[in-house]
Formats: sequence, C-alpha cells, structure tokens
Amino acid sequence: MARLFITQRELDFISDITKEVCKDIVGSKIYYYPVSEIKTKTHEVYDEAVKKIFDNPIIIDAFVDSSYEKDTIINSTGIDKSYKAEVFLQYRDMAEKGITPCIGDFFSYSDIVWEITEARTMRNIYGFAEHADGMRIVGYPARQGTIDLLIKGPTDITYADADAVQKQFYQQRGFASNQDGTTGDKRALVEKGVLELPEDGPREVSVRSDEHDRSTFYDEE
Repeated sequence: MARLFITQRELDFISDITKEVCKDIVGSKIYYYPVSEIKTKTHEVYDEAVKKIFDNPIIIDAFVDSSYEKDTIINSTGIDKSYKAEVFLQYRDMAEKGITPCIGDFFSYSDIVWEITEARTMRNIYGFAEHADGMRIVGYPARQGTIDLLIKGPTDITYADADAVQKQFYQQRGFASNQDGTTGDKRALVEKGVLELPEDGPREVSVRSDEHDRSTFYDEE
C-alpha cells in the first residue's frame, strides 16, 4: 500500500484499535521475567550463566493462545508430553514501554512458567518497514530448577489460592492508571487531540455477588 494513502493517522488508528481489543476487551496478561545481564554471572571459560538472576516481573497485556500445543513423545524412557504456548504482543505498546522479550527469558501464564525459545516481530503494516503489527513469542515449560518463583494468578479453578480465579478486570482506555495501579497505556489519537479520554474513566468488569453472578459492567439489575 502506498504511503500516499496510509498516513500516520491511519497507523495511529490501527495501533489504538489493537490496544483497545487487547487491554479493554480481552484482558489477558503474562508475567514477564527478563534475565538480568548485570546480576547474572557467566562462566569465565564457557561464557554460560551458571545461575540466572531475574529482574522483577513485568505485567504485559497479551493475546495468549489458549489451546497449548501438546506433542506426545514415545521413546525408550517412556511417554512424555511437550507443551508449547504462543503469545502475541502489541508492538507499539512494547516499544513505548521499552520492553524487548528475548530468547532465554521467562514468562508465567496460568500455573506454568515458560522459557522463551522464539521471539520475533510479525508482519509489517501495509509493508511499512518501521511499523509492525505485533510481536510473537513462543515458550516451552521451564525445566525444574531453572527458575524458582511464586506463581501469580489467575492459575486454575481447582486451586484454593485467593488469586486462582480472576474476579475483577479493569480496563485501561488510555488512562495513566486504573484500579490496579500504573498502566503506562498510551493512545496515540488521544495524545494528538483527535479523541478525548472517556468521561467515565477505566471501567470495571466484575462478578456481582448475587445468585445470578451477573457482570457489573453492563449495570445489570
């Protein structure tokens, strides 16, 4: 597509729409654990990390493939299953926050910690070299002992932990903060004065504690 017809305004609109879907509708997130290059010491001879040290986890809004790929492997040692998770991230959101997921880093989703084995940008928007529509990371379950951490919810309905099931979801809608704290969310069309922030602020989606378990988002009575 020629640059004559696709301007910065169209690119901003595409970015804002994908952010809206990811942050205000889907509401899925991962906890990203980058390896600290400063704190992690490498072997003097083999130049490999004896023990990886991780920075504090970063919460990232994401599109997560809910159907993990499961490959059954049968060999001389028995039967094993290999899981793979695909996560799609909003590209401009990552650039604005200065986050660059790398191979060898980790993230948690549900009750599994995943090691990133693939991280790459996806398609260019209308062939523009400087604008990508997303990032794709692929993870496999981390080997036991590689990383030890306290899993953060939501995880699974079979668990008794308080955060095992997420009962509230707070939209971001371009606001610097919501009920969860600082969002770092930016909407280009709002910053450029094309649109205004919603007057009712970030909306809450939660379950009413009544016999019907209805959503508060739709103001159901």
